[in-house]
Amino acid sequence: MSDTEKTENSKDLLPVGFRQGVCCTYLLQCADGSLYCGWTNHLEHRLQSHNAGAGGKYTRSRRPVRLVYAERFDTKEEAMRREWEIKRMTRKAKIRLIQHAGGNGENDGILRIPDEDGYIPAAEQAGEAERLK
Repeated sequence: MSDTEKTENSKDLLPVGFRQGVCCTYLLQCADGSLYCGWTNHLEHRLQSHNAGAGGKYTRSRRPVRLVYAERFDTKEEAMRREWEIKRMTRKAKIRLIQHAGGNGENDGILRIPDEDGYIPAAEQAGEAERLK
């Protein structure tokens, strides 16, 4: 499966509250299992950019990336502030944030995207799921 096909699948996962024009902070799981945090006002486009190698230096060599978490905000300043807060977190704290977010994206402004089996891959891939329960 190509990077483009993998990116196309993400479109079906984004609720209306996370589409173009909505400021949000997001976490990606990279192909090497690492986590990347950023902010955007067009999540779908930004995810496509990351997977095309144009999203950022860090993710460029760690493709494909997969969206695992996002928070919606009213302003870009709020989204940027939350990005800064998340970037200061330890990996363990980021995984806890992903695992314990109960959002569905529409009403509460939090979007958590498990894999097909319902697991958050950032914790599973690193073998940390059991230790974090």
